[in-house]
Amino acid sequence: MKASTLAALFDLRSVIALLFGVYGLVLTVLGLAATSPADLEKAGGVALKLWTGIAMLVLAAVFVLWVWLRPPVVPSASEVADAESRPGH
Repeated sequence: MKASTLAALFDLRSVIALLFGVYGLVLTVLGLAATSPADLEKAGGVALKLWTGIAMLVLAAVFVLWVWLRPPVVPSASEVADAESRPGH
């Protein structure tokens, strides 16, 4: 794998997107399949699991879009060597 691909994969934004995506998917499925009338009554008629899951999926998509539009910049080996050779670093 290229360094830029690894940097994007392990970028914090990618990890956050993955977590929000997984949790959002679980909540969306639970909201569609396992919302009882008692749950709806407690929440004032709003399917909270469903709407929270959808919001988390949208947020995950925003993070993926952010990584795609502004990918992490990986410095070359010569840039790292130059930065380390400067006084005070």
